[in-house]
Amino acid sequence: MISPISSMNHWWWQFLENHVYRIPPPPKRTRTKPMQVLCVGPPRSATESLQQALLALGYDHTYHGWDIVYDDPPIPATGWVRLARKKWYGSGRGSKKEENSGDCSISAEEFDELLGHCVAVTDAAASCFAAEMIRAYPEAKVVLNVRRDLDSWHKSAVKTLVHVNESWSFWIASLLDREAFWAWHVYERFLWALFFRAPDGDMARAIKRNGKWIYREHCDMIRGMVPPDRLLEWSVDEGWEPLCKFLGKEVPDVPFPHANAIGPGGGWKAREEMATKRWVEGALTNLILMGFVFVGGCAVWMRWGR
Repeated sequence: MISPISSMNHWWWQFLENHVYRIPPPPKRTRTKPMQVLCVGPPRSATESLQQALLALGYDHTYHGWDIVYDDPPIPATGWVRLARKKWYGSGRGSKKEENSGDCSISAEEFDELLGHCVAVTDAAASCFAAEMIRAYPEAKVVLNVRRDLDSWHKSAVKTLVHVNESWSFWIASLLDREAFWAWHVYERFLWALFFRAPDGDMARAIKRNGKWIYREHCDMIRGMVPPDRLLEWSVDEGWEPLCKFLGKEVPDVPFPHANAIGPGGGWKAREEMATKRWVEGALTNLILMGFVFVGGCAVWMRWGR
């Protein structure tokens, strides 16, 4: 689905964000423990399994992309849109000279407003802001979670990320419900659309067209940025041993988690269905309320306006 206005820095989108679909900003977090682990692999690279593993190793809380839309209201999607706009469009809080400097930096303090309660990050936030987080948290260890079979990764991305982007029920819900708007906005128009280089706003086509080379380019960037002693390149098939050795943790006496095999509430499909159900229900509720208002307005007009 192509956005009608391709530039997400257009005043129209900011008007929708600040007025039509405005939600309260999330409470600003305060860092109480240092950031310890950044898992910066692309989406569909065992990000949720890795989150479950890090939680089991005591890294509480480990932030995942689902937190962006599942966190307690008000959801933090507005904060991630602000940082994405700053990174890709230069529309931060600085002066015009700073915005035209040809560079962008996001400080640890800015990330901490959203991640201050976390000691590890994986999935969307970590992959989309990988370079900025690596610089912001120089003491954190970096895990480059990958899938060795690039063709399998691409099929998975098309099956999941593209499937959501082509969901008419989700898109229509985003027009009628504020929370659904922000969930669609932060991912389909900002994080994944910009990560996969969709200048025309067509995120689905960008993943199909650009996915593999962006995957390779992203991984090469991480390898070039991070010293070998601070970096682990890891696949979910390798399980606990290399991950625990890298983090200095004992290997748990339980199987390594595989999120897509977890019961109700876990894995991509279950979470997608839960989220879509919630947003569609919210949209239907709003539609019914609008219907009552319309009928009531018509009744008043027929009684007094003629």
